[in-house]
Amino acid sequence: MAVTNREEFKQYALRALGAPIVDVDITDEQMEDRIDEAIAFFQEYCVDGVVKMYLKHQLTATDMTNQYITIPDHVWGITGIFPLANTTANKPNIFDLQYQLRMNDLRDLTSTSLIYYSQVMSHISLIDFLLTKGKAIRWNRLTDKLYIDADWGTSFVEGTWLIIECYAALDPAESPKFWDNRIFKEYVIALFKKQWAQPLKKFNNISLPGGITVSGQEMYDEAVSELKEIEDDVINNGGPLEFMMG
Repeated sequence: MAVTNREEFKQYALRALGAPIVDVDITDEQMEDRIDEAIAFFQEYCVDGVVKMYLKHQLTATDMTNQYITIPDHVWGITGIFPLANTTANKPNIFDLQYQLRMNDLRDLTSTSLIYYSQVMSHISLIDFLLTKGKAIRWNRLTDKLYIDADWGTSFVEGTWLIIECYAALDPAESPKFWDNRIFKEYVIALFKKQWAQPLKKFNNISLPGGITVSGQEMYDEAVSELKEIEDDVINNGGPLEFMMG
């Protein structure tokens, strides 16, 4: 059965631990805390926990004064910003090489070869790469401040739109498939098991009616081992995410 929301997920995890045949002694608050921990781990280390996006931001007077941009909390990594010409917003730069090329040499795309255009654009890109230094950025997720190391007085104009290339945490509320991820399920079940065994290990080898003996320490050690195995697999074998992360 597919799990599509938080409540269904909690019941699924409890059933995986033996409920309702076994009384899994975990409070709802403890389950919520462990799920939140799992979501944070999944978003931070698992490729499927983040999504690449382009965040648009219009520079305000406050941004110009502070000389930094405030980034939303759901952004977990930043790869860079799109280079913008030193012009007023929404106006073309007539001195830009690409603008001149399009205006003078590509009047009629139906009769003009794109091979020449492609070669020239590649050459312009190479010149820009060798002679133009990109804007350096500094960012830390704990402060949510994106610093752009540039002369704000000449490089930016209030009202200009910036496009920030970034990775944002996937919101489970907006992505129901988040709850049905196999690794996420296994990780939360192990967290629930560890939470369940935490108080039981203080009273190890408890004898229950019917001759059943409960070993809280053994259950706790098993949960810790499962968590470590999952974490090592996600961190060491996950796909690379090349971004600036605070």
